[in-house]
Amino acid sequence: MQKLTNKEEEIMHILWKLEKAFVKDVLAEIKIDKPHYNTLSTIIRHLEEKGFVSYNAFGKTHQYFPIVDKEAYKERFMNTAIENYFNNSYKNVVSFFAKEEKISVDELKEIIALIEKKNHTPNASQEEGLKK
Repeated sequence: MQKLTNKEEEIMHILWKLEKAFVKDVLAEIKIDKPHYNTLSTIIRHLEEKGFVSYNAFGKTHQYFPIVDKEAYKERFMNTAIENYFNNSYKNVVSFFAKEEKISVDELKEIIALIEKKNHTPNASQEEGLKK
């Protein structure tokens, strides 16, 4: 999966939200630094070339839709960021947000509770083993 520019990523968020859209629909969603219609059309064609979007043709106009799932992109984006900026350490990620005061003690407690719950909930293979 290729890396997206900031503007391409902004356009992808719009396409994920709209699910299907013509260039004019995407343009209407952009509130700040609205590009010219032709510029936006070029950006969307680049997203197509990179394999992020496809389209249905209606005469000379195209209705675009994402073919890369938002969750798949998010996972790839997060894994790359953690690898490149946090030495592949989730502990470093949480420490960063704690130092920057972007996460509260209550939120950290919620995260710990989620981890503990997951560690104490048997998965399907463990449940099969318990049944035998």
